[in-house]
Amino acid sequence: MSRETFDAIVIGSGITGGWAAKELSEKGLSVIVLEAGRTIDPARDYLMNAPAYEFDYRYLGDKKHLNSRQKVQQKCYACDEGAAQFFVDDVDNPYSTPEGRPFDWIRGRQLGGKSIMWGRQCYRWSDLDFEANLKDGHGTDWPIRYKDIESWYDYVEGYAGISGEKLGLAHLPDGPFLPPMEMSCAEQFVRDGIAKEYGGARQLTVGRVANLSVAHRGRAACHYCGDCHRGCTVGAYFNSVQTTLVDALATGKCRIRPFSVVHSVVWDDAKGKATGVRVVDGQTKETIDFDARIIFVCASALESTRILLNSKSRAHPNGLGGNSDHLGRYLMDHTMQSGARGTVPGFEEKRTFGSRPNGIYLPRFRNVKEQHPDFVRGYAYQGGGYRSVEGWQRGVGAEGFGADFKRALKVPQYGKWRMGLGGFGECLPHRENRITLDPTLVDRWGIPALHIDMQWRENERAIMKDTQVAAAEMLEAAGCTEVTTYDNNSSPGLTIHEMGTARMAKDAKSGVLNKWNQVWDAKNVFVTDGACMASSACQNPSITYMALTARATDYAVRAMQRKEL
Repeated sequence: MSRETFDAIVIGSGITGGWAAKELSEKGLSVIVLEAGRTIDPARDYLMNAPAYEFDYRYLGDKKHLNSRQKVQQKCYACDEGAAQFFVDDVDNPYSTPEGRPFDWIRGRQLGGKSIMWGRQCYRWSDLDFEANLKDGHGTDWPIRYKDIESWYDYVEGYAGISGEKLGLAHLPDGPFLPPMEMSCAEQFVRDGIAKEYGGARQLTVGRVANLSVAHRGRAACHYCGDCHRGCTVGAYFNSVQTTLVDALATGKCRIRPFSVVHSVVWDDAKGKATGVRVVDGQTKETIDFDARIIFVCASALESTRILLNSKSRAHPNGLGGNSDHLGRYLMDHTMQSGARGTVPGFEEKRTFGSRPNGIYLPRFRNVKEQHPDFVRGYAYQGGGYRSVEGWQRGVGAEGFGADFKRALKVPQYGKWRMGLGGFGECLPHRENRITLDPTLVDRWGIPALHIDMQWRENERAIMKDTQVAAAEMLEAAGCTEVTTYDNNSSPGLTIHEMGTARMAKDAKSGVLNKWNQVWDAKNVFVTDGACMASSACQNPSITYMALTARATDYAVRAMQRKEL
């Protein structure tokens, strides 16, 4: 059977893979998207409107199944009975960690990847972030600055539809936002109290989120059902299944192949370049090769580097891009689940409206102008105001029966308004936080699994401590009572912001990729997902991945036109 040849192969169909497919096919290239999992039909697979009573376990999930097949995945709040289908089977997709150093690797393997159940928070980086490695000496200097991707931020945000409020902060640049969602009374109370105490140095705002506050590009506005992680049938939040991949297919130049588990990138020693991709069919386990002039590796940070590590040849004995010994190193994630909560006085007559798919954001204020004595870099807060509501469920186990008892349960009982501030802290790039191929463990398709060795270190621990202290101080200053701090001691990985392991750098000795996201040692291979990151900042990273992908595809096509690739 002859091997199929394309202008471009895109590995992965998630946030970055969708963007690569759209941009490359719209520029006239023939493209095949290789997706490891099944295809998705929103009308069939998105369950946002399915009531709990239609599920055997009322959205709580089959604990026997979760404990046996999704022991790691169930640690994510979104892995409930209506969305567990979007998370991988941990038994089929194993990995290893050192004793006493857990890493909670949360993954999606289907068309759209994690773009179906991501948190949708979108915050730009600034030169405070791109210059940090150079200024404080941790990690290698980024080969780009904010001006290099500013226009690409504009481009992807304008397409995706990001609702939010402009703040005018140099270290958190504004974008072409849709109207911001309204904050609750409790959030406005805390916002105003913080502004009164700290002035413009600390600004609490509603989150900048890829949920539409108004209709946008043929997609309906969010209607606040609150079940985003189960998929949105109206397309009110950005995911590749309903946006970029639709546009890619509309060109007639793009094909999507599901159940295509990528084994490796194929390298031709005689030609001195990558010539294609080797795939294990997810259903038959047949090995198939596809050829292309350029390859975009967008399988998610750790999966992309796993593919590169497994792409060994005479010229690349340590994997494609591994000649500098940086491949697999400098793994990062964000710290989270440390902060404070408090009671907001008053507002007993106020109720919530629907279920807003978005919290609040309080941008970084540490180490912006003055250096903190205990740590470098910084953190931001996410969270929100909420009010507990007890409905008919409170009747379970309660005394009473008959009509009066049932009528009483129809009237909800509301608790106090509460406010939470949870810190998301930057993780420094550390050489020994790394991934390698496990020498014996393989997945269901016979491909070597990863060994992940990462831990929080002194700087991350200092950041987590300060997030608690500062959050409590701000809540008390704003007028909250019953303020308590918390630290859930979450493991790396659970924030689901894994970054690094194939970092960008100014030269081949310092990293795996150049400023255009090309592998230094294989110029027709591009990596544009989280693997490319040279530092982590403290902002949710997905919008930066999108901007880098759009930028890299533009460069790749122009290079092909110049016959450089």
